[in-house]
Amino acid sequence: MSNISNQTLHAEISIVPVGTGSTSISKEVAAAFEAIRKTKDINTTKLTAMGTQIEARNMRAILNAIEAAHEAVKSTGAKRIISTIRIAERLDASRRLEDEIESVTEKLSKEW
Repeated sequence: MSNISNQTLHAEISIVPVGTGSTSISKEVAAAFEAIRKTKDINTTKLTAMGTQIEARNMRAILNAIEAAHEAVKSTGAKRIISTIRIAERLDASRRLEDEIESVTEKLSKEW
């Protein structure tokens, strides 16, 4: 268990439904995103072109969000679901998704 009381975990979830009968997957992605957003203890959700970034205070919330996304995509009729999941758990500090982006942006503006 970490000593940081307000620790946050970050995850990026990319779900690709297969067997939908269409090249468009926006309906399935919307269902997955909505399910993730409604998951208890998920603090932040950010939709990107290649996946959804989420922030939570514990691993259980992250895993629940992944399961909810899968269930939502199943309910759309997809015949197969392929997921890519990356989880970042920083043990020495608590940082929000926005903090991580800001840190890189500050360095970019100095370099450019």
